[in-house]
Formats: sequence, C-alpha cells, structure tokens
Amino acid sequence: MRLCSYWDADEGDRLGLVADDRVLPATDLLRGAPRTLAELLAASEDVVGPLAAAADPDRIRREGQLLEELELLAPVPRPGKIVAIGRNYREHAAEEGVESPPAPLIFAKFSSSLVGPGAEICWDGRLARQVDYEAELAIVIGRRARRVSTQAALGSVLGYTCLNDVSARDLQFGDGQWTRGKSLDSFCPMGPVIVTADELGNASDLAIRCLVNGEERQSSRTSCLYFGIAEIISHCSQAFTLGPGDVIATGTPGGVGHFRTPPVYLADGDEVVVEIERIGRLVNRCRVEAVP
Repeated sequence: MRLCSYWDADEGDRLGLVADDRVLPATDLLRGAPRTLAELLAASEDVVGPLAAAADPDRIRREGQLLEELELLAPVPRPGKIVAIGRNYREHAAEEGVESPPAPLIFAKFSSSLVGPGAEICWDGRLARQVDYEAELAIVIGRRARRVSTQAALGSVLGYTCLNDVSARDLQFGDGQWTRGKSLDSFCPMGPVIVTADELGNASDLAIRCLVNGEERQSSRTSCLYFGIAEIISHCSQAFTLGPGDVIATGTPGGVGHFRTPPVYLADGDEVVVEIERIGRLVNRCRVEAVP
C-alpha cells in the first residue's frame, strides 16, 4: 500500500490510500478502517492486512481525489521520535574528511521540525546562513521494538518514505553538537507517502537523489549504506524502545552543499527535491524569513 496523511477542513488529518495521482480515504475502502495514521498505529489488532486487501487501485483511481488538490501532511504527522543516523554513506564520511563510525552514529531531530510535502523550509537569516540539504530514506516503525535482533528487526517496520534532513551547518558545527542545527522549525520535510514494507519489499537497493532547482546534487543507492536498515533498527533498540510511528532517517549520501568547493548553501526561493526509487518525490521550497 501507499499511505498518505492529508488535511480535511472539517475533520482534521485523515488517512488516505494512494494509487498513481489519486487518493481515497481509508474509511471509504474498508468499513471500520482507521481514520488517521495515528489510529492505524494504535490499533491493537492488525489492520494493515485487511486494509491492503481492500485497497483496490482501480477504485482509488476512479473515485479518488487528485493528490495535487489536497493539503498533504507529513505521512506520520506526530512521530514520537525522529531518530537520525549520521555519516552512514562512505562517500559522505569521506567528503567530510572523517572515518565511517564503528557503530551507527545516532542523533535526534525534534518532532516540531516536521513538515509535509509542499511546505516551505523556513529560517531566520540572522540565525542561520549555512542551510544545507540531505536526502534520506526514512523508516517508519509499525510495531514496538525493544532489544530486537538484526534478524527480527524488519518485522517492526510499517514502511518507508522520503526525508530531507535539513541542516544549519553554522549552528550544527558551531554548537559542537547537532540538535539545534538539525531541529529548526520546518527542517524535517517528509513524504509524500509511506510505502508499506509488504509492497516495497527489499529497501536495501533503491536509487536516491537530491535536486536543487532541477540540478542533481546527490545521487546514490541505499545499497551504499554503511549500516543497513535491520542493523540500524537493532542497534537503536538496544538503547531505547522504538514505538509505532517513530521515524528513523538512515543517513545521507555524498554531495551535500557544505563540503563542496566552494560550499553551496540553500537560498530563498530554492526548490529542493528528494527522490527515492519506488517511493516518490518530496518537493519543498525555501524561504528566508524576515523576522522583525
């Protein structure tokens, strides 16, 4: 299945099922279906299977509303945690001039940084002047995971989506730790959809790239991850519980703006696209705020 979250003026956020460029509410496809992704994640019994069985692509295409007519939200509107993995592509560690870490390098982004497809990436130009893009594959956890083995880790995955780990490099490296520079409001665009694990299958060899104003800046494959998806989940779960709706950003390939010669940062009006094979395109535009 391809799942999205969107805003309904009368009912708030809703869970939709996607086929091509059309969306149909989950409740239209299955009686008693969850109305939101939060309800799906909180369900005490498996609702993904029955919903997948009811997700008739032809009906969605025939009866659904156009995606472009909806206000799409981040597919997980309120994740409990956004866990991120640093320096997880060898070429990104190399361009930074550091060794790949001996274990997954974990940091966090505040959930208040989350925005959806089409939302603006905004920042105060007096606070940050070195704003960078980072295209990443994100894992959405569907089942509680605590001290899971690498062999069992993929059983906790609901699906996968695109994420942009936007980073204010001057704050990130100036602070000496990464939380503030990674967590400004709007610095975690995510979407446009979650592709469930049963549909996507193996996510370990997908093309991933980032474009800025149509120019390709990053291009790699998830097979180049230093630590793979199952290993990341298992490693995180040894330290803290992963719950339904938690998001893990798996790391970014080489080609970020900060380590180019000369550095190239995002600017007011720039369009940033994160594109992952078989998942979709996450598109956001930048705006430097005029803060009084």
